[in-house]
Amino acid sequence: MNNYEENKIMAHRQHVKYFMRFLNVLPSSLSSHDTTRVTIAYFAVSGLDILGAISTMTLDLRSRIIEWIYRLQVHPNKENGDMSMCGFQGSSTVNIDLQENNHFRCGHLAMTYTGLCILLALGDDLSRVNRKALVEGVKALQTEEGNFAATLSGCESDMRFVYCAACISYMLDDWSGFNIERATDYIIKSIGYDYGIAQCPELESHGGTTFCALATLSLTDQLDKLSEQQVEGLKRWLLFRQVDGFQGRPNKPVDTCYSFWVGASLKILDTLQYTNYGSNRKYVYETQDTVVGGFSKWPDTCTDPMHTYLGLAGLSLIGESGLLEIEPTLNITKRAYNHLKSVHVKWQNE
Repeated sequence: MNNYEENKIMAHRQHVKYFMRFLNVLPSSLSSHDTTRVTIAYFAVSGLDILGAISTMTLDLRSRIIEWIYRLQVHPNKENGDMSMCGFQGSSTVNIDLQENNHFRCGHLAMTYTGLCILLALGDDLSRVNRKALVEGVKALQTEEGNFAATLSGCESDMRFVYCAACISYMLDDWSGFNIERATDYIIKSIGYDYGIAQCPELESHGGTTFCALATLSLTDQLDKLSEQQVEGLKRWLLFRQVDGFQGRPNKPVDTCYSFWVGASLKILDTLQYTNYGSNRKYVYETQDTVVGGFSKWPDTCTDPMHTYLGLAGLSLIGESGLLEIEPTLNITKRAYNHLKSVHVKWQNE
């Protein structure tokens, strides 16, 4: 075994320890993110999954995380059966009861999506998910323009939540709460003059929202709604985001996370093979902390769980050894995806 392989194995171990720390104690530096704790858990659990290290979690820890996720599920109103508030919350911090005007006790699309991803990665069969209620919760959040708000308690509505709604509908194998035609129209209207895709129509094209749009079109089988000119222009825009690593917008610095956002977009369009894998790999590894584990957005800056997971996911897309294969549209491993498909088969046979 050469030094490179030894260092890689040591770094792998440090990354496993890094993710485990976030599952045990939330650092004070992330206290402002407490209401979105489920998303942090998603990066940690999915990170362990992509490292092939779910088995390093004890059965007790896996069980406690699953139980915690289910406690954050918002069920239909007991008095009138209203399901519009249903979904998963981001943490118990906002799990408060205001009785007559209980707007804080409601699901959030990003937390529902990441919560379902955690359950799948940990091998849960989703049997305690109130599928009908979640679908109704998704339906209540779609706007007339075709996009989605994050939550009924008041939030932005843009491409990020179109993607979350599409993933939830796909994972629940139920599209009755998602108007595909309206969402597709919204996505097409958000394509810019440069063929990149923005958060909303008339805004600047962005690598992250381009991924959200393309993944949604793929999950809904609507990629053929893009014209040949739009597809070719989009491929060009995405390919031009590579400097060494990838940037999210023109004239911006490269950032580890775009190795996934842009890389997965190119993968969906069957164009990733035209990028420079070596340059991408070299940049991502330059942001790695081999002492305490983790990856950062830029070299010599602080690591965080989001960039650590997305850096690993980007490396998985280009076939890096030691990592599980990623399913780009849902941003989960193929292992978790195959488990989801087995759950779908079970539901279809019931």
